[in-house]
Amino acid sequence: MDRQLISRLAHAHHPIAAPLADGSVARLLDRATAGSRDGRALDLACGEGAWLVRALAANPRWRAVGVDLDTRALARARQAAAALGVIRRIGLHHLDAREFTSREPFDLVLCVGSTHAFGGLLPTLAAVGGLLAPGGRLLVGEGFWQREPSRATLDGLGADREDFADLATTTDRVIREGWTPVYGHVSTEREWDDYEFSWTGSLAEWALDHPDHPDAAIAREAADRHRAEWLHGYRGTLGFVTYLLRRD
Repeated sequence: MDRQLISRLAHAHHPIAAPLADGSVARLLDRATAGSRDGRALDLACGEGAWLVRALAANPRWRAVGVDLDTRALARARQAAAALGVIRRIGLHHLDAREFTSREPFDLVLCVGSTHAFGGLLPTLAAVGGLLAPGGRLLVGEGFWQREPSRATLDGLGADREDFADLATTTDRVIREGWTPVYGHVSTEREWDDYEFSWTGSLAEWALDHPDHPDAAIAREAADRHRAEWLHGYRGTLGFVTYLLRRD
């Protein structure tokens, strides 16, 4: 079963593809767009465009661009933008985020939960710096170790110990790269639990509702495996931080 399809099904009831509640998303966007009535936002690996659509709905004079490799997710982003009346202010591109270029810089660049598209947090910081206008902001979300990961945790995630660091070290690395955190949010356990139960539950429910679909068994197995990896592996060990950053 295609990974992009699994992701779309799993995020059916939690369109923000990260452990963030609606209130947290709203606060982050408020801070990210504060002080600018007119602005341009870019979401790299935007998926269904949930961040951009919300930003445009709250800021009537902003424009936005979204980039993603999933054509169906982009189609849903267009539908969501049309439903909220912001379709004329958003451009959506079927493109690898690493290949995106723009002659006009952006006031806000987002890459929340998608730094893997660039090979990690630090490569993401290096890649997006040239896309920001002077004084522009970057909203980036990344994992970190809340506590030392066990072998079972690493195996469940398919990760290495070096893939993440603790929160203090992660923040220090960001600062050394020439970025200043001007706001941030650490996802709570409640946000994590809601996200993971929604992810696995939406995928499992699709399998239950489509028992004759050729991918039903695969979807159910993916949901069960992910739930086990979370509950028996990284729950309470893997954290998630969303930084709002400015260049020094």
